[in-house]
Amino acid sequence: MRQQLDDSESDTIAAIATPPGNGGVGVLRISGRSIKHIAQSVLGCLPSPRQAKLLSFLDTDGSALDCGLAIYFPAPHSYTGEDILELQAHGGRVLMALLLKRVTGLGARIAEPGEFTRRAYLNGKLDLVQAEAVIDLINSSNEYAVRSAQRSLSGDFSDKINVLVNQTIELRCQIESSIDFSDEDIDFISELSVDEKIKDLLSSVDAILHSARQGAVLRNGLTVVIAGQPNTGKSTLLNRMAGQNVAIVSDIPGTTRDTLKEQIQIGGIPLHLIDTAGLRETIDPIEQEGVKRAKQSIRDAGYVLMVMDSSQQHKQQNLPTDFDVTGVPVIRIMNKIDLLDSEPKRIENDTEVEIHLSAKTGEGMNLLYDYLQHRVGFETNEDVFLARDRHLQALKKARQVLDSACTGIVTNRAIELLAEDLRQVQIALSQITGEFVADDLLGEIFSRFCIGK
Repeated sequence: MRQQLDDSESDTIAAIATPPGNGGVGVLRISGRSIKHIAQSVLGCLPSPRQAKLLSFLDTDGSALDCGLAIYFPAPHSYTGEDILELQAHGGRVLMALLLKRVTGLGARIAEPGEFTRRAYLNGKLDLVQAEAVIDLINSSNEYAVRSAQRSLSGDFSDKINVLVNQTIELRCQIESSIDFSDEDIDFISELSVDEKIKDLLSSVDAILHSARQGAVLRNGLTVVIAGQPNTGKSTLLNRMAGQNVAIVSDIPGTTRDTLKEQIQIGGIPLHLIDTAGLRETIDPIEQEGVKRAKQSIRDAGYVLMVMDSSQQHKQQNLPTDFDVTGVPVIRIMNKIDLLDSEPKRIENDTEVEIHLSAKTGEGMNLLYDYLQHRVGFETNEDVFLARDRHLQALKKARQVLDSACTGIVTNRAIELLAEDLRQVQIALSQITGEFVADDLLGEIFSRFCIGK
C-alpha cells in the first residue's frame, strides 16, 4: 500500500526550482510545516492564499536581499498537499543562493531530487503514473511526447488502469463469494459469465498495452545502428539522416574508428543513430577496437541498417567471420544508386527488406523513413501514453495471468485458482498507479527528478 510520510519526509524542505545560472526570474520553493514561521521572518507577514504579493525578502539583519513576488499555497490545496511558499526573485545565481541560505537558516533543509513530487504522491495529490509524467513532461523531446505526458499527468492513463482494477475486483469478489457455495450443484462459471468477463478484461489490457508500447517508443526512442564494410557510405548516411555533417566522409577505408552517436526524430519517433567502424578483418589495433565496439552496438540495437555499395555488387562484400546479427532486425541498404543511375525502390519479403537509395543525393531516403516508422508501429493518435518499462512489465504480467485464467476455465480448473489469478491481476495493475509499490522503486523513480521538482 502507499506509504505514509516518515519524520524526515515531514521536514520543511526548500530548493531553487529554476535552472542553475543567471536569469530574469529565479524561483525558490518551500514546503512543510514551518512555512508560517519562515514567511513571517523573510517577508514580515504571511501572504493571502494563492495571491501574488510584491514584498521585500529580508535577511537576518532586516535588510532587503531583494524585492519580488511571494505566493502562499495553504495545505491541502497545494502541489505537495502541505503548506507551500514560493518566492520569485531576480534570477541571479548568488542572490538565489543567499535566499536559500536564509530559508535553511530558519529550519528548512535542502530538498532531495524529486522530493516535492514524492510528497505529492505520498499525500495523495498524484498517483505514481502522474508523478512519473511530471519528469516525462519536463524531458519531452517533441510535441507528441509533450501531449502524451500531459495526458498521463491529467490522469487519463491512470483512469484506464483504475477501471480495469475495479472490474477485476468486482469479478474477483463474485467468484470468491461463490466459493462458499462450491458444494452446491451450481455452475458458477457459467452463471457469472466469468469466461466472457475475463475475455473482456484481456481485450482491454491488450488495448492499453498497445498504447503503452507506442508510448515507450515515444519516450525511450529507438536505437538504430548503421553498419557495413568500409567505404559503403555509412557516414554519409548518418550525415544525411542527421541533417548535418557530424561524421567525417572520406574515400580512405577505416576513417571511422569509433562509434558516432546522433539523435534525430522521424515522424515523432526519437531515433538514436549510431555510426560504426567499417566491419572488416584488420591488423590495426585501433581499428580492431572500433570493429569490436561496432559489433557490441549491433547486438544492443533495435534495428541495424546494413549498408552495402550497390555499385560494387559484382564484387564480394564479405563481413568478418565472427559477425552475427541473430535476433536483431536488419534492413539492407543498397547505397550509391546515383552511380548506377537507377531508381530508388524497396524490395520486401517475409524474411528481409532491401532499400535502394543514395545517401549522397537523398534519393530514396523517404522509403527508409517510412519503413522505420511502419515497423516501429508508431501512430500519432490521442490514446498514446508515455509508458515506462515497469508499466509494460505490469501489463504483460496481467495479460499473462488473464490468458492463463482463460485456459483454466476451458480445463475446468478449480474456482479458487481463478480467484487467485484475479488477485494477481489486481496486484500487477495496481503497481502501475502505485497502490502497491516498494520503497526501493520509489527511491529509483524520484532520484531521476531535478532538485526543486
